[in-house]
Parts: sequence; structure tokens; C-alpha cells
Amino acid sequence: MRSTKPILVLVHGWGMNARVFDVLVQCLADDFDVRALNLPGHGGRNDLPGNSLQSWADDLAEQVPEDSTVLGWSLGGQVVMRAALDHPGKLRRLILLASTPRFVADERWLHGVSAADLEDFGAALLADPQATLLRFLSLQTRGVPDQKSLLQQLRQHFLAQPPARAGALSGGLTILRETDLREQLAQLTQPTLVLHGALDALTPVAAGRWLAEILPDTRYVELARAAHAPHLSHSADVAAAIGRFAHD
Repeated sequence: MRSTKPILVLVHGWGMNARVFDVLVQCLADDFDVRALNLPGHGGRNDLPGNSLQSWADDLAEQVPEDSTVLGWSLGGQVVMRAALDHPGKLRRLILLASTPRFVADERWLHGVSAADLEDFGAALLADPQATLLRFLSLQTRGVPDQKSLLQQLRQHFLAQPPARAGALSGGLTILRETDLREQLAQLTQPTLVLHGALDALTPVAAGRWLAEILPDTRYVELARAAHAPHLSHSADVAAAIGRFAHD
């Protein structure tokens, strides 16, 4: 029998896989038909001939049923925003979790990481992918109460599916380095929920606040004690915010 529940699609971030949403899926399963997807080249999927933001957004649009609500976490949020701009009829509502229009900081955008730090990260990734990805997980939990337990959860999810392919990791870093959606986002008309942790060290909370101000139809929820993985550290709060948004 076809489900009558509203469809909620979940899109993970760079280097991760769909299993990172396991806890959130459990929290939402009673109210939504939840579908956690793997990005190209992640979680056992083949990567695409060109691992670009555009190709990943088009791939997402092909998988998303009509009239879906789509959540993107971190880099996944950029994929969702690009898909929503290019395929507005497919994505009915958006949820941007710990995401940003631009990861890299410059003189006109202070709410990101430095280009030098990202380049160093890329060099370390080529030298030792596993160790670099595990270090990336620790950055996602920095400053959160009970960081050790949360980091253990992230590592378990990270190891639950095959590692991301080298081409997808490299393509993802290029997306992080080059993407800047700021000028286009005023065209994004779908109702959008922006969820952000105040302690986020990767996508600073100021980036979430900026999204909430610039997007035409936005609800904003800031979690005071969350960092870059609120769906793990504050699963119940994130699920409650999603439920309110979906029924608004």
C-alpha cells in the first residue's frame, strides 16, 4: 500500500553517508515517509563522471518524488539549495541543517573557514584519507557537551557503509571551496526551515542567521548547545522543529 505520510528526503554532508540520519529517521518515522539518500560516490554508490554541485543537484532531483520536503545537512544543504533553484517543482519545502551559502571566508564573507585551512585539509586528505576524515568528524562535535559520546556515534555511522570514493571526496572539496550561492538565494521561494547550532565550528551560526534573513520564506531555529551535528546531539529538538515546520 502506498504511504499517505508526507515524504521527507534526507541528504548527508561531505564524506559521510545516509546512516548518519539513523537516529533522526527513528524520531520522524511515525509522521513521515523518511528517505535517507547517499550522495554520488558515497555509501557504496558510484560517483558521477563529473562530481560537481550541479551534477549532484541534478542527481538529487531525479531521486526526489514530486512534492517532497528535502533536508540537506552541511554540504548536503548546498546540494539541496542548488536542486531547489534548478528544479523548483520537485522540492516543495526545504530544511537547511548546519548549512551555508559559502563555506570559505573572504573579505566580504566572514562566516566560514579560511581558504588556507581548506587547502591544508585537502592535502592531508590525499596523504591519509581515513585519518583526515576522522579528524573532520571531531571538528563537527567540537564544543558540544558529551563530545566523546557524540563523536563515537558519528564514527559508527561513518564506518557503517563503504567509504566515499576518492573522486567524490575530491569533488566535494572543490564544491566546498568554490560554491557561493549568496546572489541566487533570493530566487529560492520554497518555504524553508533553517536549523543551526550556536556552537558550530565548521559553518558558523552567523551563516545560518544570514540564510534566515535573506531567504524569502524562512523559519529559523537556533540550538544553543548544538554544534555541526544537531541531528545527533539534539535529535528530539530537531525532529520537533521539523514536525512544526511540516504542519505549519
